[in-house]
Amino acid sequence: MQNLLLCLELLCVETVNGSTHPIPTGCRWCGAERAGRLASESPQATQRLGRDKRKPAWARELSGGRGEELFPVPGSGQTWALARCGRTLRQLWVQRGVRGQGQSGCSRAPTTPAAPLCAQESSGAAAMELGNISKPTYGPGPEAPGSSTPGLVTMAHSFLRLVQPNPLPVGLFNFGQSQSKFNQEEIHELLLYELGFLVCAAIGVLFIILVPLVGCCFCCCRCCGNCGGRMYQKQGRRMGCRRRALWASVLLVSAFLLAGGVCAFISNTRLSQAVKSTFPNVNNTLDNVHIYLASIPQQVNFIINRSDIPLDYANRSLHDIGPNLGSMITSRIRSSTDGVLGSLQSLLQGMKTLKDTFGSIAISRSDLEKLQSNYGQQLANLRDRLNQTLQRCGQPCSQVSLDGLAFTANFSTIPGVEQQLEALREVSNSSIETDLEEVNRTLNTISDKVQEQSQEVVAKSQDQLGLIRQEIRRLQEELPLLDVEEKVGAFLNNATSVLEEYREPIIAWDGLRLIVCALLCCMVLLVVLCNVFGLLLGPLGLKEGVLPTQRSSLSNAGGNFFMAGVGFSFIFSWLLMLLVTIIFVLGGNIYMFFCESWRNQQFFQLLDTPGLIPGFSLSELLGLEGNTANFSEIYRQCQQDASLWQTLHLDQSVPLDELLNISQYTGNISTAFEKMNITLSPISLLSQSQKDLLLNASRAAQPPNFTLTLEQLDRNMTQGSLLDLAAELEQLAEKVGTDVKKDLEDEASKLRELDKDMQASFSGPLQSLKENIHLVQTGAAQLEGQTTAALDKASKTQEFLERETPNIIKNETWAFLEQLLDFFETYISWAKSRLTEDVARCKPIAQSLDNVEVIGCDYIMDSVNAFWFSLGWCTLFLLPSIILAVRLAKFYRRMDIADVYRNEDFEMPPTFNSYKIPRPSTRH
Repeated sequence: MQNLLLCLELLCVETVNGSTHPIPTGCRWCGAERAGRLASESPQATQRLGRDKRKPAWARELSGGRGEELFPVPGSGQTWALARCGRTLRQLWVQRGVRGQGQSGCSRAPTTPAAPLCAQESSGAAAMELGNISKPTYGPGPEAPGSSTPGLVTMAHSFLRLVQPNPLPVGLFNFGQSQSKFNQEEIHELLLYELGFLVCAAIGVLFIILVPLVGCCFCCCRCCGNCGGRMYQKQGRRMGCRRRALWASVLLVSAFLLAGGVCAFISNTRLSQAVKSTFPNVNNTLDNVHIYLASIPQQVNFIINRSDIPLDYANRSLHDIGPNLGSMITSRIRSSTDGVLGSLQSLLQGMKTLKDTFGSIAISRSDLEKLQSNYGQQLANLRDRLNQTLQRCGQPCSQVSLDGLAFTANFSTIPGVEQQLEALREVSNSSIETDLEEVNRTLNTISDKVQEQSQEVVAKSQDQLGLIRQEIRRLQEELPLLDVEEKVGAFLNNATSVLEEYREPIIAWDGLRLIVCALLCCMVLLVVLCNVFGLLLGPLGLKEGVLPTQRSSLSNAGGNFFMAGVGFSFIFSWLLMLLVTIIFVLGGNIYMFFCESWRNQQFFQLLDTPGLIPGFSLSELLGLEGNTANFSEIYRQCQQDASLWQTLHLDQSVPLDELLNISQYTGNISTAFEKMNITLSPISLLSQSQKDLLLNASRAAQPPNFTLTLEQLDRNMTQGSLLDLAAELEQLAEKVGTDVKKDLEDEASKLRELDKDMQASFSGPLQSLKENIHLVQTGAAQLEGQTTAALDKASKTQEFLERETPNIIKNETWAFLEQLLDFFETYISWAKSRLTEDVARCKPIAQSLDNVEVIGCDYIMDSVNAFWFSLGWCTLFLLPSIILAVRLAKFYRRMDIADVYRNEDFEMPPTFNSYKIPRPSTRH
């Protein structure tokens, strides 16, 4: 049973010694052949081999880890599907072929008419530059107020965490629920959560109530002469040490009060600056959000407009279908014909060269015969003259032999080559070379024929490209990202209008608040000022050894300043504590509820709970169905600069594959190409008569036996040396008489001239003849084998063209279609990745939320916390200031009653006012 395979994209392989190895060439057959072999070697089948851990080695080798998956086809035996993710699966039935051992590439193409199409990656799609989505430019972040008290803010935060260490009870907060619906457990949990604030508030209330009462009681008590109201100071040895200790304590407490007052002033000013800068900061933040929202349709339009690139590529490919598809078909056919055409042209060139060589042999033979005839006559005449001269010479010349004056070789015996020349001339005079040139011209006209015969398909495909353009344009209307931009934009516009509406009243009220808080800070500074004057005037006016009743007015004024500070402390401290308590309870709860829970992300749980905040639905605000939006998850992913598609999980509600599904139109294009029928002019390499002519010529062109000829050519031209005979005659001329001497010398000279002429005349033809004989022997020896091989190759190529030309046209048409569709597959893949990964990266949203948190918490609430903490600091230090100032005032005020040591040498003289108050008993 034939092994069948469903494939989309296969590799070309090389078979060496029975094993297959991938090779980088784009063969149309080997990959399918190898895939069929590998699929047939494994009997096991799982439901999805591409993801099964039991995937066999052959399956891993075939898929190659390139995102391809192998599927067994149910009910088809050993039939498998090789599919690539995101691409259309086409059924291509492949019959496994037989391959030779040790051969690279295909030994033969499949004989089935449904030859496989192993689609190569389109270089055009790979080179198509779609660009990257640009990010918008955003405005600056929030501008911080001018002053800052980071240490004080840190202490306030630490105090708040100490007061309220419990986590935020998210379950208790339901702003849509009435107070009467709270049960006892919830009330108990809420009170437990607010326990720290309640205790602090109770302490503040006690302070507000008790401090004025204590002040009134203290005043009445002093008026009655108690509580230090009697102008009498007991004297002792360590009075100076006690005074100095109290002075230092008051100075230290005043320094703390001053520091707290200064921090309160700074915090108050910073709060006012923060309030004023809130509106431009919030507007800048909202502007950034608007920029972000406005960039969403721009980025979507960018992706949609990028579709013009693959459409233009496809249009150009269709418009130039002749050069494109025609060159592919031509290249595929030439891969089979170029070799045989080269072999035939090489064969014809060899026969032409051989014909010319045989012609040179014939010419050389004729020339040598003529030269031999001419010089033979001259040798005969010279021999006759020499015989006569030698006879006259007599006895001295009787030993001279004239037998060498004759040719050794007989050039007329050189074999003739007329038969070979005639056979090779028939080949040269035939139309074989013209027919081969016609084959090349036929191949060169394929592009024109493809262009001419594909006009209808091009028109239909271009109509589908227009529909594809319209379908992609509809993407802008279908994406919910634009709804998000519209709804969130409306929400932000409403928030902006509300802010602008309350801007002026808030700034006006903040101006009044600034003045009131500054006046309260001035109260603290008034107490500090009284203490400072007391600390300065008291020591300046006090003299050592002076009786308390005799203290100077300057010292007495210092004591009075201390008492004035005490009076101001009693008068204003409860007001300060009232303000501190109110701001602490409100500001502290707001900070812990919003700022602290925001930083530890407990606040997100409130926003994630549907219906907890009446009138607020994050899913509805974002245009999502159901209550699927999770604020904490959105915020976390936006901090990581994820796209809005991933953040909102739009893949669960938006069928992006359907929105970008253009398979209907690409299917119509494929159908049009399937119906396209391209007919090429028949390609005929050689007719049978031409094959017979070449074969007969290769046999008839075998050279005759030139063995004897070569032996003759290697001998001397004459039987004896003419130069030796000339030398012998010259020697005889010296011995004989004068009557024949001149004749002998003349004959010797003629012999030398004749030898020179013969060498000049015969050397060229003899050498040419010898070389040409060797050439024809060498060339003719390979001619018949070369002819047989070339004719066999031509026959196989002719058979291949007749059988596979339709399949080649079909396969290359599918390859062109695959390349055409790759433009859209590349664009669709790019568009999906950009929509899901790059469009509307929401880090600006997270930064905007962080900016709101910075404005509300770092700028406003931190200033509020620093203010009440500073003012509370001052209020608490007013208590030790009261006690210490009252104690220290005794040491500087002028007393009415003097006190002396028991061993004093003098007595205090009586004074007139000593009886204005009940006289105390003196010590003795």
